Amino acid sequence: MNEMDGDVLSLKKQLLEKDAEIAALKNKLEQTQKDNSLLKDIQEQVSPLDKLQYNSLTNDDVMRYSRQLLLPEFGVKGQMSLLSTSVLVVGCGGLGCPLALYLAAAGIGRLGLLDYDEVELSNLHRQVLHTEKTLGLPKAQSAAQTLSRLNSTTQCVPYHLQLSSENALQLIQQYDIVADCSDNVPTRYLVNDACVLSGKPLVSASALRMEGQLTVYNYNGGPCYRCLYPVPPPPETVTNCSDGGVLGVVVGVMGCLQALEVLKIASAQKSSFGQQLLMFDAQDCRFRSIKLRAKQAGCAVCGETPTVTELQDYERFCGSSATDKCRRLNLLPAEQRVSVQEYKSIMDCGTPHLLLDVRPKVEVDICHLPVSINIPLSSLEDKRTDHIHFLKEKIGNLKMQITSEIPVYVVCKQGNDSQLAVQLLQKMSGIELEHIVVKDITGGLMAWANKIDPSLPKY
Repeated sequence: MNEMDGDVLSLKKQLLEKDAEIAALKNKLEQTQKDNSLLKDIQEQVSPLDKLQYNSLTNDDVMRYSRQLLLPEFGVKGQMSLLSTSVLVVGCGGLGCPLALYLAAAGIGRLGLLDYDEVELSNLHRQVLHTEKTLGLPKAQSAAQTLSRLNSTTQCVPYHLQLSSENALQLIQQYDIVADCSDNVPTRYLVNDACVLSGKPLVSASALRMEGQLTVYNYNGGPCYRCLYPVPPPPETVTNCSDGGVLGVVVGVMGCLQALEVLKIASAQKSSFGQQLLMFDAQDCRFRSIKLRAKQAGCAVCGETPTVTELQDYERFCGSSATDKCRRLNLLPAEQRVSVQEYKSIMDCGTPHLLLDVRPKVEVDICHLPVSINIPLSSLEDKRTDHIHFLKEKIGNLKMQITSEIPVYVVCKQGNDSQLAVQLLQKMSGIELEHIVVKDITGGLMAWANKIDPSLPKY
């Protein structure tokens, strides 16, 4: 084979290689055209709002939310859902503060912040949106100011008002999700009924002392609050944080868990507590979850034939006030009660009597009147022998000074437990205890601090 034949063979080989490259490029072009056609079909199926949302994450948004954008369970789609979601926070206190803080940080589009109260010094150990500089400001306004400094892109709408049957529906209908952070029974029923009538999911939490609870109502066919609690508890059995106390970090934990459930619902993930109750024991730092009964066909508000079709008078229904302040009971007639001014006159006159302080010892350690003896209400209820014997001894000592019946005055923090104690002592009169006349001091030690001795600590 001469040199010319070799050149021809080499050219033929190169030609075959080029033909193969051309064929590969044609195949790639056809695949690209198919992909573009499929993408066009998909784009045509996406609504204009979805297209707008897909293109509305700014570079700053990506930077701000980058750590949660990286989550496969969340991503860009989840973030866009948050930016278009509105949440109404009912109560800007111990639960509402951490809840709202994390919702704003995560990028919820609009936050309604509702609270009738103003910031007080006793709030600051747990209500982390408020500061010493905002003392006296409406809580809703204080919370909105703090959240706006955290995330100026979240619209914060403060409502300094009392939620009521007259305004609840109008407010709740403006929001996608409602978070109940209240601390009283009437408001829980009010918010629940308004959410059912408006078709809104309700994320509810509570905390007291060293315990917390969380559940989600009216969500994906799950039960509402009335399904589980068709009848409100007796007012005298209900304790709130003002009465029973709470550790700040406990409400912080529960508020964060509330925020988690709100974010999951807002980003179209499944809530974990649609028919579950989460219980938190902070003392042992343990969680447990119990299954709740399903939605009830006979429920008064969400059942098959509801009897509650409009909002009602919930304070009357529950027999208590829609407030998280210390409750005010009125269990005794006027003749079985004395004012703090009347009791001060009795002290000043030196009239022999017995002053019984029925608060728990932990409260007595905070403050007390020097002349009082302490027997907690729980000990009277249990009829603890040692305490009853101690009381008998004190009454016996006074009997040596008084020939008539022994005056016994009962005091507590606000004048609620003292009334219950009077009722118990009256039942004991003539049986375990003899020759006593028992009266309650109206308003308790807080009334004493306000009207008699301002140096007495208020708590």
